[in-house]
Amino acid sequence: MKISGFSFVRNAEIFDYPILESITSLLPICDEVIIAVGESEDNTLKLIQSIQSPKLKIIETVWDDTLRQGGKILADQTNLALQYCSGDWCIYLQADEILHEEDYQSILDEITTADCNSIDSLLFSYLHFYGSYDFIGAGRQWYRQEIRAFRNSGKVISWGDAQGFRKIEQTNPIKLTARRIPARIFHYGWVKHPRIQQRKQMTFHKLWHSDEWMKDNIPNVDEFEYQCYQLEKFVESHPKVMKERIKRAKEWTQLFDNTRLKPKPFNMKITDFIERISGWRIGEYKNFIEV
Repeated sequence: MKISGFSFVRNAEIFDYPILESITSLLPICDEVIIAVGESEDNTLKLIQSIQSPKLKIIETVWDDTLRQGGKILADQTNLALQYCSGDWCIYLQADEILHEEDYQSILDEITTADCNSIDSLLFSYLHFYGSYDFIGAGRQWYRQEIRAFRNSGKVISWGDAQGFRKIEQTNPIKLTARRIPARIFHYGWVKHPRIQQRKQMTFHKLWHSDEWMKDNIPNVDEFEYQCYQLEKFVESHPKVMKERIKRAKEWTQLFDNTRLKPKPFNMKITDFIERISGWRIGEYKNFIEV
C-alpha cells in the first residue's frame, strides 16, 4: 500500500511555523510527501527545499488574497496539494501539526485495518499546546479530534477552512466514515513568541473577516496576550523532531503565566462539568460519521 503525506505553507519564517518538523514527522511513514508552498514574503521556499529527501515534492502556488470568507483559501491550498497525491491513503498535516514517532506503527496498522474494512478515514486526537510547550488547552474551546488520514478515492476534498474533509457523491458533499485511533496530533499553533502570535492574528483573521470586524475585534497591540479558559499540565514527551525548537524557545516560554485564565461563563462551567462526569461534550461539532 502506498501512503502520501501532504500539507501547505506560506510565510513559514514570518509566522514561525514548525513546518520543517512537521514534514520531518511525516516522511518516515509516507512514500511521498507533497507540499504546496505559497508565494511568500520570506524564504519559505528555500526552507522547504533544504529538506534532503527524494520523497518530497514541492508544488509552488499563489494565494488569492481577495478570498476573505470562511478561510476558504486554506481549503483551496490543501486541495492543490491533494491533487498531486498518488497514494492509496493520505495523511494530512497542517504546518503547525506534528506526528509523534511513538504513534507511527499504530497509524500504519490502523490504515491497514481500515483499508480492509472499507472505512473512509481515521480520527486522530489533538493536543493543543498554548503559550508554552508545557501546557495544553482544555475544555470545549478546543476541538478534540479530526480526520488526518483517509482513503484516497479521488472523491475527497478539503472542507470549510481546511480543518476536515468531505467526499463528493453525485455533486453532494458527504461526511466521511471515520474510526477513532490512538494516534495524536501535536498542535503547536498557539506556541509562538507573543509578538509573532500577534502578527499572525492580525494577518490570519483576514482570511475569515472584513476590515471592519478586524478593527472591532483584534487589538492593535505589539504582543499577543495569552489567556484562555482552562489549561492542563503536559507531562508526556514531545516528538523528537521538536527537541531543538523547544530548547530555542526557552527564553520566552518560561515567562508564560499559566495562572492568568479567562473567567468561564456559567453555561461553559455547566457543560464542562457534564463532560467531566459523562464524557459527553454537548453540541460538539463533528465533521465526520464515527464508526
